Amino acid sequence: MKKPVKNWLLASTVATLLAAPTVSTANSDVEKLTQDPANWATWGGDYAGTRYSKLSQINAQNVKNLQPAWSFSTGVLRGHEGGPLVVNGVMFIHTPFPNTVYAIDQKTKAVIWEFTPTMDADVTIPVMCCDTVNRGLAYGDGKIFLQQSDTVLTALDAKTGKRVWSVQNGDPKLGMTNTNAPLVVKDKVITGISGGEFGVRGFLAAYNIRTGQLEWKGYSMGPDKDTLLKPGKSTTWQDGKVTPVGADSGTSTWKGDQWKIGGGTTWGWYSYDPKLNLVYYGSGNPSTWNPVQRPGDNKWSMSLWARDADTGEVKWVYQMTPHDEWDYDGINETVLVDQEVKGKMHKTIVHFDRNGFGYTLDRETGELLVAEKFDKSVNWASHVDLKSGRPEVVPEFSTEHNGEDVNTVGTCPAALGSKNQQPVSYSPQTGLFYISGNHLCMEYEPFEVSYTAGQPYVGATLSMMPAGADVLTGKKDGTTNLGQFTAYDAKTGKIAWSNKEQFSVWSGSVATAGGVVFYGTLEGYLKAVDAKTGKELYKFKTPSGIIGNVNTWEFEGKQYVGVLSGIGGWAGIGIAAGIDDGTSASSSEGLGAVGAYRSLSSYTKLGGTLTVFALPN
Repeated sequence: MKKPVKNWLLASTVATLLAAPTVSTANSDVEKLTQDPANWATWGGDYAGTRYSKLSQINAQNVKNLQPAWSFSTGVLRGHEGGPLVVNGVMFIHTPFPNTVYAIDQKTKAVIWEFTPTMDADVTIPVMCCDTVNRGLAYGDGKIFLQQSDTVLTALDAKTGKRVWSVQNGDPKLGMTNTNAPLVVKDKVITGISGGEFGVRGFLAAYNIRTGQLEWKGYSMGPDKDTLLKPGKSTTWQDGKVTPVGADSGTSTWKGDQWKIGGGTTWGWYSYDPKLNLVYYGSGNPSTWNPVQRPGDNKWSMSLWARDADTGEVKWVYQMTPHDEWDYDGINETVLVDQEVKGKMHKTIVHFDRNGFGYTLDRETGELLVAEKFDKSVNWASHVDLKSGRPEVVPEFSTEHNGEDVNTVGTCPAALGSKNQQPVSYSPQTGLFYISGNHLCMEYEPFEVSYTAGQPYVGATLSMMPAGADVLTGKKDGTTNLGQFTAYDAKTGKIAWSNKEQFSVWSGSVATAGGVVFYGTLEGYLKAVDAKTGKELYKFKTPSGIIGNVNTWEFEGKQYVGVLSGIGGWAGIGIAAGIDDGTSASSSEGLGAVGAYRSLSSYTKLGGTLTVFALPN
């Protein structure tokens, strides 16, 4: 239900700032906005998802003088992922469930308008895996796009907050929810679906930005008419070459009709190459977590996709973890940069997967170029065979090899991954990617589970613990850090440097032309490090743990850095959902995360706050 506009004068001011473009120019409008570093107009700062800003007012020499400029309480206590959008001077922020959206005047710090959708908490919250988070908003065609938790995709007038249209993207009664940030591409808004732990079959969908009409939908598995794979035309990486995909590849590696409840959900982040007109993203884990119950490669879960933005037709697809046995969800962001790899320039796509491997592919063709560990404690696979594209699984850590009702011990990384959904940043100054990471191992015991629509379809019990190994070498060293912040060269697959963090780094980072990289910690610190060396230059403790993404922009000639704090997410689920009292909670609760993060409650508490930083006047 829309709440009243707070100040009509401010609303009028915004009307002049946000003149609505026509539908035909919405895509060029977003591109133009992202080229101006005064804005932060998409989740990744640009269509390529680099999370890099050309602003340099705040730099490695003066960042030590940074201080809080202002703050804003969101009024919500669960986990705050995603980050603020800034479009032509106006800021838009969002909350977890109930998904309130605020438009804020930066000059007065006043709320221009706010919007809270009507949702049934009793239906939606019980089927939201791993906290009630929302990863952000999209802007385009003079509208703000909100992907609600209950799967409703809503378009709001950016000037007034009035709902223009909304459309149902899924059915929560079947376990479908949404946590992703949409992406505006041409005359469409792209969104996905959550619910892999409920047997939901994943898809990517495109809706008309003017009317909300469904333009196309491509599923992660199923017959070709569902996946939009074109046999003989769509390709994959196989036997050392780009190879056409055969007919019904989305059903042939599944037993019977298991693909209908196959998972492969799409709750991560989406990137776009305007010149190639391709949308890129990753698909998630297959359902169930018990690999014994779903023989085969389970295509196309755990895959990277390139789809035509106009039709959804698949250009190429590459499966990173065939027949996943560890819940190494493949939804993490894809970053599009041009790089020289092995002596040849490529338009590359770079992806840091939950499975602990950093992948570099040619984004035009899907050719696999590099696949290396970005945390050397990873042990479930020895390496990725570049010819076959398949990981070489170590039997000791194979949950299927060890069998149902057997507890596989010491598998690294844990199901949280060496990196989860928190997006990386890239600096063209250093040529490095900056990874907010986890550093955990796990015990994993699969068991038989039956499917009931709308009920959990997990089929495994797990617990997590520190990796206790060096990130750079993988050698056991007795350390207890649960996270690290790592710089990585995707051209060579080499780690440049890595900083230990007591807890997982669940915040997306931002790199700047000032030679600084910013990120947040679960304890609540905003940190700034030198992009070349990783040396810590600044930190400030915000009111709650940070799982939001740090963004930067300019207003009236001054550079600002902003981040949402509010502990939660999978790593902070114990605090967010009240299932960690410090004594009685099982280490396997919260899908295995509660035990490892039990001490986090001594460092931070609930609270949703936007904190904005700047240099002193």
